[in-house]
Order: sequence, then C-alpha cells, then structure tokens
Amino acid sequence: MRLLIATDAWAPQVNGVVRSLEHMAAAGTALGIETVFLTHRDFASVPLPGYPEIRLSCATRGAVARRWGDLRPTHVHIATEGTVGYATRRHCLAQGRPFTTSYHTRFPEYLAARAPVPESWSYAWLRRFHGAANGTMVSTPSLERDLTGRGFTNLMRWTRGVDTDLFRPDAAGADPLAGLPRPIFLFVGRLAVEKNIAAFLKLDLPGSKVMVGDGPDRARLAALAPDAHFLGTRTGAALAAVYAASDVFVFPSLTDTFGIVLLEALACGVPVAAYPVTGPLDVIGGTDAGVLDTDLRRAALAALAIPRERCRREALRYTWAESARQFFGNIALAHDRPSRTVSLGSALDPRRARPSNPGFRSNGG
Repeated sequence: MRLLIATDAWAPQVNGVVRSLEHMAAAGTALGIETVFLTHRDFASVPLPGYPEIRLSCATRGAVARRWGDLRPTHVHIATEGTVGYATRRHCLAQGRPFTTSYHTRFPEYLAARAPVPESWSYAWLRRFHGAANGTMVSTPSLERDLTGRGFTNLMRWTRGVDTDLFRPDAAGADPLAGLPRPIFLFVGRLAVEKNIAAFLKLDLPGSKVMVGDGPDRARLAALAPDAHFLGTRTGAALAAVYAASDVFVFPSLTDTFGIVLLEALACGVPVAAYPVTGPLDVIGGTDAGVLDTDLRRAALAALAIPRERCRREALRYTWAESARQFFGNIALAHDRPSRTVSLGSALDPRRARPSNPGFRSNGG
C-alpha cells in the first residue's frame, strides 16, 4: 500500500490532527505501508487571517493532478475539508478513485462562533463532502451517533492513542511550575474562541491556573485573567513536564471531537475536569479518572481527590498501535468495497482483529 494523505493541517501547526497523522505515518512504516502527504507546502498559500500558523492553500484539481504522477498512490485518505482536501476529492471523483475521509473538527460550531452562519448550512456542505467517500472515520461513539443523526453515512471508528513513554507521572523532573500556589489547574490547547477557555478562566478556584498554547485569543484571555500563567507553546518533554507538575487538567471545550490532550494528561497521572460532551464523555465517562459536570468549577474541585495512579492506568488502555490498526484497516476495507482488489490481510481487517481499546467498535460486521 502506498497511501496518500491529503491534509490542510500540517506543520508548523500544533494540534491533534497533525499529531495523529504523524503517528499514523510512523506506524505505517512498521507495517510495511508507505505514506506520502499532500499539504499546503505543495502549493502556493497565504496565512489565514487571525491564524498566521495556518496556511490557506491555493490548491486546485489541476494542481493535484500534476502532483499525482510523482506521488503514485494506491490508496487515498482525505483528512481535512479545506482547499487541499477539496481539490483532492475533486480529482478522485473525476478519476473514479475510491477514497476515505476523516471528521476531525466541528467546523459548523466553530464558524457559528465567529460569524452568523447557521450550523445547518455548514453541516449540509459537510454531508456532501464526506458523502462521496467510501468511509468517513470518526473518533468516538458519541460523535458517530451525532453525525448519524445528522444524515452522515459510512461512518467508521478510528480512536486515538498516547505516547505513555513520553507522557508519564515522573516526567516533571525539576518542577517547571515550582513556586506557583497549589493546586495547579492546567489547560493545554489552542487559545481560540471555539475552545471555550473563558469558561475556565472565569472560575473561582484556589491555587493557580496555567495555560499552555498560543492562538488568536491569547491577548483577550490574558486580559480576562491577569492572574493566570500563560506559558506559550510547549511540546515533547517540556509539555510532559508541565502536565506531570499539575494537579487537575481542565478541558472546557464543548466542540472538540476527541481531545488527545485528555490522554496526555491522564498518562501523566493528572485527573480531568470537563463538561459531559463528545470527547470527554467517551474518554473519561465511566472511568473514575476524571469528573464530568455541567458545573465546571465543581468538576475541577472534585477531580482533586482522584488518585494519580488511576489516571495513568486508564491512559495505558490507549495506544497508537491500536489507533493505526483501526486507521489502516478502515482504509483497506473501504477501498475494497467497489473493486475487491485490495487486501492487507486479517491483521489490518477491523472485522477480524480483537480490540484492545474500549472505544473500538467493528465497522464491518
């Protein structure tokens, strides 16, 4: 298999989509699968207003067609619904090539938070975009139920993982948050209006609030909470150290489809406080590794009593190996539907392999 992944989300962006795709490429190599990417770097692009780290590509179907001969893919996965994804979709449809897609981001809610665009209009466009695919991958059961109710079809489950060697309770070493009043309530993510971060910063909590990440809403949020500590973007070991030095991870988002940061916090032994919505419901619900409550302050305070070893134990149930098995298995299954010419064997067939992650559900049975 030579898999082409078309994505508008790519470095230097730091987000769950980029991290997931990077892990899939690495896992594919171990499985004998070659992964090539089609991103904004392959076309002329301009920075997205308000998000300079995000590039708007000038990709067209013709430009994609010109790159196709060099890429020579046997399988195609379209990861995002931006200009790169749309141009690749058009080329696949024109050539009669099967492809899969994935639903990472609740764009209707994000757009509605910034402009007077009805969510129903955006969902209608997304239904059409993904409806042409042989399969659309979603990360959680609650997201699958929501999209099914909105008329999406051919949905396939693709969970996420966490690097438990990097993210671990003893990652702090020399405490990067030493000197801050405790308890420490942590947020990690893009500082943008759709993340609902103000709901966290407005909470009356003891100790300290620590913010890791950057984005277009940073200045407003810093003015809203002058006592909060904004550390900027952290990655790798530096990020793991901040997690491990914290007491509670607060996840105020109402629109994330999963939240890899939830797993990173748990792997470092940090309990989660969040609203009972898609993402937290699937990762935290029923695990006793966090508290979900419509009152986020109550959830944050209650999470302080959760043992760190319980959180770590829950994180160990999520692996990037299992995530890759689902991802490549879904691609093989979906591409096999029209022609019956593609087979990677039972090791990658989601109908046959036994899940090690509780979020898995067979897509083919």
